[in-house]
Amino acid sequence: METCYSPQQYNLTSYGATIVAIISLEAFAGMWINAFIACVLCIGWVKKKILNSNEKILLLLSCTRISYLCFSWVNNSVSRIYPKYFYVQPILQLISSFAAFFNHSNLWVSACLCVFYCIKIANFRNSFFIYLKVRIDRMVPWLLLGSGISALAMAIIVYDLNETVQRKNFTFTCLRNIWKESIRMDKHFFPAFFLAGFGYAASFLAVIFSAVFLLFSLWRHKHKMQTNSMKDLSMEAHIRAMKSILSFLVMYSINFVCLILTVNYTMKNENAMTLLTSIYLCAFPGVHSLILICSNPKLEKALLKIPSCMKRSFFKK
Repeated sequence: METCYSPQQYNLTSYGATIVAIISLEAFAGMWINAFIACVLCIGWVKKKILNSNEKILLLLSCTRISYLCFSWVNNSVSRIYPKYFYVQPILQLISSFAAFFNHSNLWVSACLCVFYCIKIANFRNSFFIYLKVRIDRMVPWLLLGSGISALAMAIIVYDLNETVQRKNFTFTCLRNIWKESIRMDKHFFPAFFLAGFGYAASFLAVIFSAVFLLFSLWRHKHKMQTNSMKDLSMEAHIRAMKSILSFLVMYSINFVCLILTVNYTMKNENAMTLLTSIYLCAFPGVHSLILICSNPKLEKALLKIPSCMKRSFFKK
């Protein structure tokens, strides 16, 4: 039977080309930054034959972010340049489910990193916190496994959601009472949107609580150093760490708002708000990973070696 709509390939306007260019630049820059982290950690893994808990989380985080940026770039580019291919099953389902899997993996692994830093660096005398500080290295693999399982569950939900959308497209375009059908679809999609929002909120709350506890611990330690008249270098280090944590809080808060907006605008037409959220969501992994490089002595040292290596290779030629 012939369908009631024929998806067409729309010409890419100058506005759309600008959006694709911006997202492509952000995606490839973020992939290169995270590939640098993965390469440095893998080289150290080969040399030392071991990875500590912090490096395990960073390695998995960089790999998930590379994959997320790759699928996000493909999704944004294909939807604007070749929109008709999204009607071919199962291209839309696969791209969306893989993007959702790596997106949620990125969120949960970054939350694990924040929790790990909080437990390792913060100094509280609570017995439960001391227990966590002792056991955190053994808990890291289980935390990462739980992150992968939750991300896989969301990927399956997104796959089913997109399959339902394509299956109902014929009903939407051919039935007369479109308004009633849209209400039925909203009721069908509500559990999926609720679970997606719950996953975003849970990972965000883990980051917020970890950052607030760590900020409180650093502030209390800084206050003790002020009363004991300790060295200014330690004071400056603590102040710099507190500023970094505050910048992380701001970035994660904006990222959380953008994620919630993507859930809200999933079934609506593209507008300026969805474009701004897409641009920020593509920029966040690269910028956050760059800050992680600057705050990690091993990664920062490897980054500073690149200009000298480039000069040597240039003068050899």
